[in-house]
Amino acid sequence: MRKCGYVAIIGKPNAGKSTLMNAFLEYDLSIVNRKAQTTRNKILGIHTENNIQIVFIDTPGLFEPKYELQKFMMTELKSSFNEADMVLHLIDVSEFNIAELKSIEEKFRKEFKGKKRIIVLNKIDLVQQDDVMSRIIQLKEEFGFETIIPVSAKEEFNLGEVKREITDNLPVSEFFFDEEILTDKPEKFFVAEIIRQKILELYQDEVPYSVYVDIVEFIERKESKDYINAEIVLERESQKVIFIGRSGEKIKTLGRAARESIEKFLKKEVYLKLFVKVRKDWRKDKRFLREAFKQ
Repeated sequence: MRKCGYVAIIGKPNAGKSTLMNAFLEYDLSIVNRKAQTTRNKILGIHTENNIQIVFIDTPGLFEPKYELQKFMMTELKSSFNEADMVLHLIDVSEFNIAELKSIEEKFRKEFKGKKRIIVLNKIDLVQQDDVMSRIIQLKEEFGFETIIPVSAKEEFNLGEVKREITDNLPVSEFFFDEEILTDKPEKFFVAEIIRQKILELYQDEVPYSVYVDIVEFIERKESKDYINAEIVLERESQKVIFIGRSGEKIKTLGRAARESIEKFLKKEVYLKLFVKVRKDWRKDKRFLREAFKQ
């Protein structure tokens, strides 16, 4: 008897959603970075083992959108609820805020209705055990949550308990994806994500959030290195100078770091070409966002 279903992973920015999914998959599929709001698209991560297939949906963080890109991210999040058989709600126990949780409960009341929910208290390695227990009691008293599991996604502690709870509640179903498939996204998508991850690591302040990466060409070549031509889109001319750096050193550093990670991901050498251009206020441009994110 096979069981299969969709599990949406939700939570505030930096709650550890991508870290958790990557740990379940035993593969770094989603961007993990200390900067908030690094996940823009929902990403499927498919875990298949024996007669069980869990389709994880890594989602953008829960926050109040202020411009068009963030509104798109919220659209991605809400569409995840429609697909999900159950919801993993990650709560960072080291930044526990009961008022914020009440706000989330109210805002997503309609989306939560009828869904099996598993509350995952993450980052328990950062607090005292007594604090964890008091948070569990508080969550049960305030919201009546039945399933609360303390974990450390980073340390991969107690994830087996989460997996068992998911498995017990999966619908009986044939698999949705072939057993060897890890995600629904093409390699081109992850190449762009790798470049964006390196930008998040190398650049400070607002610059990383003002970046969109477009893979213009991705040519696989049997007899030589794969050719990748990537456009890095910024919002303002002033950012371009910062991004490229003096004598182009900054973008050269980015190119080396991105190429090495892409080669590790593809398991093949690549020739990576980066081109920087400016599209003023692209994050507020509905037409650009529809085209860029295929909405």
